[in-house]
Amino acid sequence: MTEEANALKKYADEHWQDFSDLWRFKTIAAQHLGIKETSDWLLQTFKQLGAKKVELWTDQGGNPVVFAEFTGNSDQTVLFYNHYDTQPADPVDQWDSDPFEPTVRDGKIFVRGAEDDKGELLFRLVLLKYYQEHGGLPVNAKFYVEGEEEIGSSHVVKYTQAHRDQLAADAVIWEGGAKNAAGQLSITGGLRGIACLKLSVATANADLHSSLASYAESAPWRLVKALNSLRSDSNNHIRVEGIYDDVTPLTDEEQKLVAKLSFDPQLISKNAGLTRPLLSQQPLVDLANEPTINIEGITAGYQEEGVKTVTPRYASAKLDFRLAPSQDPTRVRGLVQKQLAANGFPDIKVEYLVGQPGFRSDVNHPFVKLVCDTAQEVYVKDGYEYVLNSYGAGPAYAFGRLLKLPVLSIGLGYAGAHVHGANENIRLADAYQALEHLDLVLHRFA
Repeated sequence: MTEEANALKKYADEHWQDFSDLWRFKTIAAQHLGIKETSDWLLQTFKQLGAKKVELWTDQGGNPVVFAEFTGNSDQTVLFYNHYDTQPADPVDQWDSDPFEPTVRDGKIFVRGAEDDKGELLFRLVLLKYYQEHGGLPVNAKFYVEGEEEIGSSHVVKYTQAHRDQLAADAVIWEGGAKNAAGQLSITGGLRGIACLKLSVATANADLHSSLASYAESAPWRLVKALNSLRSDSNNHIRVEGIYDDVTPLTDEEQKLVAKLSFDPQLISKNAGLTRPLLSQQPLVDLANEPTINIEGITAGYQEEGVKTVTPRYASAKLDFRLAPSQDPTRVRGLVQKQLAANGFPDIKVEYLVGQPGFRSDVNHPFVKLVCDTAQEVYVKDGYEYVLNSYGAGPAYAFGRLLKLPVLSIGLGYAGAHVHGANENIRLADAYQALEHLDLVLHRFA
């Protein structure tokens, strides 16, 4: 570690708690909690850190976007995307400490949003403070911090289009990233897309006595049969005609990058607590570039304590389709509706709930090489891997496609962070190493 890196680590260790109030806000977009308090706090914090411009955008609706702009010592401009909303903490009784009070145990900070995404933002605020006290920022920096990521970022395209000139930059550093199970830093060049649907069916005007199941079909059975017709159990293939038509095949170079990724099926199964064999024979390719169909939940009939002998009249299920970056999520509802009708289920109603396209950065872009080269210098012991796109979804397309910029994720998470779960945490050592890497990226980019 260089002398400058040691100084930055010492500074971060002494000052991260200056911003720890960010974690104390219960900022849950799904429950409309903490949005104003958190966005106002960020507005004031960016001002205190010396931003030349700070604005609260509300002109396109939804939760406010906090925009901040800092002047650096070069002409290069980096746009940071973060979000200030988090998942709920429920079930709270599974936490070992207050989920909204940052608690340090064994070199880890436990709190909701530790990694996703308040922790990433918090340590970027620490870096801004460090720069303001040590000669200024190496590059111009812009921050776009939204409050709807955990509920689908439904306004992000409108804001990006409306404020395109203000968001002009040379590269985008995404909300965050993490080390994989092998300890390597994962540098990620985008995200998959997603389409969420609701399927529902009614088989009668009212629930029936369960004895009538002798001749009356129940809604749950009808729905289960319909769902089963959409996927092959033998190879996980989606049985929806046309669903694969807009998947752009991986290039030879992209295939080589995928082949280099770390993936230990036994370790993956152990860490996730899987009780069944993996469904895919080529999981890395499928994670990067193949659509999935997933049942999020099924709702039907009586589910309280005891029994109620009814034949339910209504059943519904929520599905999500993870999509390759090239796919159009708005096509999915129509394809599924058409396929269900062809399979003999024209009575199944299909609703489109939410979705967003994916995005993948050009692996040959100079900024990609710069981030990878600097990672090689910082993460000497365990190294890094380049992931074409995250296996999750997010609004990267709004910046990659609309602003035509490379979008890369680098950050402070690790495989045991329990993102979205109880006892979400980050390791302080990872946070300091991520800051060292980000500092090196910005200085080299300048």
